[in-house]
Amino acid sequence: MQIKDVLLAPGNGAFFYDDQEAIRSGAIQDGFIYVGAPTTPGFKSIRIPASSLSVGLVLTDDTVVWGDMMNVQYSGAGGRDPLFDTDQISDLTWRVVAPRLFDVDASRYLNSCAKVFEPVEHQRLPLAVEYGVSQALLRAAAHLQHKTMAEIICSDFDLPLPTCRVPIYCQSGDAREINVDKMILKAVDVLPHGLINSRQKFGTDGQTFLEFVKWVATRTRQIGHPGYHPVLHFDVYGWIGQEIGLEPQSIADFICKVAGTAPDFTLNIESPADFGSTQAQIENYAQIVSILDNRGSNARIVVDERCNTLEDIRLFAEAKATHLVQIKTPDVGSIADTARAVLLCKENKVGAYVGGSCTETDLSAQVSVHVAVATQADMMLAKPGMGVDEAFSIVGNEQNRLLATLNGRGTQTENVE
Repeated sequence: MQIKDVLLAPGNGAFFYDDQEAIRSGAIQDGFIYVGAPTTPGFKSIRIPASSLSVGLVLTDDTVVWGDMMNVQYSGAGGRDPLFDTDQISDLTWRVVAPRLFDVDASRYLNSCAKVFEPVEHQRLPLAVEYGVSQALLRAAAHLQHKTMAEIICSDFDLPLPTCRVPIYCQSGDAREINVDKMILKAVDVLPHGLINSRQKFGTDGQTFLEFVKWVATRTRQIGHPGYHPVLHFDVYGWIGQEIGLEPQSIADFICKVAGTAPDFTLNIESPADFGSTQAQIENYAQIVSILDNRGSNARIVVDERCNTLEDIRLFAEAKATHLVQIKTPDVGSIADTARAVLLCKENKVGAYVGGSCTETDLSAQVSVHVAVATQADMMLAKPGMGVDEAFSIVGNEQNRLLATLNGRGTQTENVE
C-alpha cells in the first residue's frame, strides 16, 4: 500500500463561474457583476466565485502529493458537466474514490487511473474528480519514481524526452487593452483571447470585433520589439453564428473579412458558432474549415464548445472539422486523457492546444505544463485567472524549470559516459 491516507481541502478557483446562457441572452454588466436572473441550473447568480477542492494523497513515506478538482468558467454550457458543488464532490470522493486509491500501485500511473476511474453504476465519475485525482496520481508516480511528471508521461506513452518549449497563449479577460499591452511587452507567443462573449463586445454585424482585431494587430506593431510576431487568437463564444447566422459559407466569409484586417498574422478564431450538438458542430465546422483552406486563408478555426471529452476530440480530429482543438483539461477529465488527446490530434494532423480555464489553480496549471511539454502540444494556455502576469509566470516558469531539469539530466548522462 503506497497511499495510506487521503486528505481533502476546499479551495478557490482563480476566477469565477459564469452563466453563459444568461450572458448570451443579454445580461448587462454592472461593474464586475452581471445584473439579472441566472438561467443555467445550479447558478444562484449569473457570476459566482469559482470553488475548488484539493485532494491530497499521503504516501507511505509521509509525503503528501496534491491535485485540484474544479470545473470550467462556463459550467453547464456546451455539453459540459454542471456547476461544481464542493459538498457533492467531497462526498463522492470519500465514498467511492478514496477506497479505490488504497488498492492501487501508485508508481504505475496509467494503471492507477484506470482502476480509480472505473464507472460507478455504469456512470462515469464527474470529470472534475478525474481531473484532480489524476493530477495527484501523476505527482505520486513522479515522486515514487524520482522523475518529473513529464518523464512519467513520456515513459507511459513511449515518447522521447522533450527539448523544446510549448508556445504560451494568454487571455485578457475584460481588461482587454491593458492586458494586450502586457502581453506584447512580455512577448507572449499567442494573444489575446479577448473574451468576445456578448453582443456588446461583438457589435452589430461584428463591427466592434473587427475594430478590436485591427487594433490588436496595430498595437503589436507599435509597441512590440523588432521581430516580435505572435499568433492572434480570438475567442468569440459563438457570436459569429449568433450575429451573422449559421450558414457555413457566411461564417467563412466573415472570418476571411476578419483575417483581412490583420493580413500579416496567423489568425485563430475560437468557437465561431454553436450549432447545438456535437454532430451538427462537426458537420458545419468541417465545411467552414474546407472553405477557408480552399481560399488559402491565414485564419484557422479552433473548436471548444461541443468538443469536451476524448471521444469528442477524436470525432472532430478524424472529420477534419477544425484546424486546432482546445483540449479543455477539466472537461477532458483525467490528465492522462489530455495526453491521449494531444497524441490523437497529432495522429490526425490537427493542431493540439492544451487549454483549460481561468477557474483553475496553480497546481492544475503546473501539471498541464508537464503534459503539454511531454506531448509537445502546439500551444498551451497561460492559466489560471484572467490577470495575464500571474498565469504567464506560473506556466512559463514551470516550463523553464522542467526543461532545465531535463537538460541537466542529459548533461549528467554525457559526463558519466
